[in-house]
Amino acid sequence: MAVDASTGLSLTVDDIEITRTFREDHDLGRAEAVPCSEAFNVIVQLKNFERHRLWRDGELVFDGSHRSGDLAITDLRYQWQCEHLTPFDNVRFRIPFAALRSFVEDVGRPEYRALSCPPGTNDDVMLGLARALLPSLEHPRTAHPLFLEQINLAMLAHLTQIYGGVHFPSSKKGVLARWQEEQATEFLVAHVGEPFSIVELATACELSRSYFIKAFKESFRRTPHRWLTEYRIARAKDLLGFDMPIAEIAIACGFADQSHMTRVFTDIVGVSPGRFRRSAQIVRGNTG
Repeated sequence: MAVDASTGLSLTVDDIEITRTFREDHDLGRAEAVPCSEAFNVIVQLKNFERHRLWRDGELVFDGSHRSGDLAITDLRYQWQCEHLTPFDNVRFRIPFAALRSFVEDVGRPEYRALSCPPGTNDDVMLGLARALLPSLEHPRTAHPLFLEQINLAMLAHLTQIYGGVHFPSSKKGVLARWQEEQATEFLVAHVGEPFSIVELATACELSRSYFIKAFKESFRRTPHRWLTEYRIARAKDLLGFDMPIAEIAIACGFADQSHMTRVFTDIVGVSPGRFRRSAQIVRGNTG
């Protein structure tokens, strides 16, 4: 639920609003009622939540605690109101019905009707996805649309299967044709410094979004976002061999700025770009 007094970090991806709310205060009082809309709220607790009350259309429907990883799904056609009595930290996905219908139609599963889960449902998958989004919520300017779309697709697939009764039959995973592999990699390289969506990338390969991302991962053993990140890092390594400012290298390789590149480079390579450059200079000096 939205909490009036909470601190919030938010972004929107394909009409799905993703918000982190957290407070360290006790007994914030009853929040204002959440406006009714044609959407679901899916709420994932990031840490234990000791006391919480929830009303639906004026009737108390929950009074208790949540564990880290607990999931709540609320149909926003009803009026919801909450009271947070202890500190909390959660991530909320506001998913319009239209977004869910579009997703299930895209994957050919029109039998979807609604989402629901009983109180106390613990979901490690949703907790993992919520945690994966935290850096993007903290630094939305550096969040790549491709990564955010992949998280959304994984989230929608999980929710509709586990809580929406949608069955995805097991079958041999498809792969990209050779021309589609070439088209995909050419598109990624050409857009290394520009934002783009999975839809654009899939369309270039004449595939639906959901099929493309599965086929790409089967073909390359990594997601499009991971492929692009590794390409950027490889390109940065090459440029670090020249007398070029690291800030300029960051922009040339499609990062938002030097700090963004340093964070990603260090995570993947294990050392900062500056240290990598110094080590490479030492190696060249010893072999020169």
